[in-house]
Amino acid sequence: MTVDTPADVVVDARGEVTDEDRVYAQDKLFHVATRAPEPVLYGRVELTLHDDPARAKPAFATAELDVNGHLVRAHVAAATMRETVDLLEARLAARMERFAHRAESQHLRHRGDGEVWRHGDVPTERLPYYPRPVDEREIVRTKTFVAGPSTPDEAAFDLEMLDHEFHLFTNLETGEDNVIRRAAGGGYELFEPTATCSLTDASVEIRHNPARPTTTSVEGAQAILDAAEEPFVFFLDAQSGRGSVLYRRYDGHYGLIVVADEAPRS
Repeated sequence: MTVDTPADVVVDARGEVTDEDRVYAQDKLFHVATRAPEPVLYGRVELTLHDDPARAKPAFATAELDVNGHLVRAHVAAATMRETVDLLEARLAARMERFAHRAESQHLRHRGDGEVWRHGDVPTERLPYYPRPVDEREIVRTKTFVAGPSTPDEAAFDLEMLDHEFHLFTNLETGEDNVIRRAAGGGYELFEPTATCSLTDASVEIRHNPARPTTTSVEGAQAILDAAEEPFVFFLDAQSGRGSVLYRRYDGHYGLIVVADEAPRS
């Protein structure tokens, strides 16, 4: 069923979120959905209001729209829930506009007419991580997926659409699992096991990161992240050899993304 009315947008709330803010967020997400170039199969927004007085931005919101099978996501944090929802609408609308023009702006595989797309969106602020003590941190979410092959350009585009800090994908040129992330000062960084991707045809600024993913277990990756201030660690699973990412969640816990050779059975 496509999103036809605000009521079709699902709103999940945690903490002392008011009914007025729930309806406000529902209406805002619906208005963005009406600007989609293709049918929106579903819309969902999650609102979280933390009661920790030490947080400068206790209101957190994340939203996603499934535009005919393509996810467009955004997440923001602010001092109040109403401010958060307004920022969420603006960020999601910018990503929807980019998605609507993807045929002209994305540097598509095998395209030779000189068209390029640029990373011109408002930079995503890194959300504040809750300073959870190391001995309390757990992996609370695991996502396993089959990564279809794509170019670094396409991976950068997906990164922007999904509003993530990083994107795990299988490099079309090398066949390796790679990670791409936004680079400080603009452009993107590519993390590879062997750094053999040429990047000569990239239409956006992408440079090789000199770090190489270590081969380790999930427990080993967690030990690395416990000792570091980085938002994520990209590693090769010691058993499967496939790429995985352990990352920090805003609640201070960890999430795990794993590339598999085949889709998990339901």
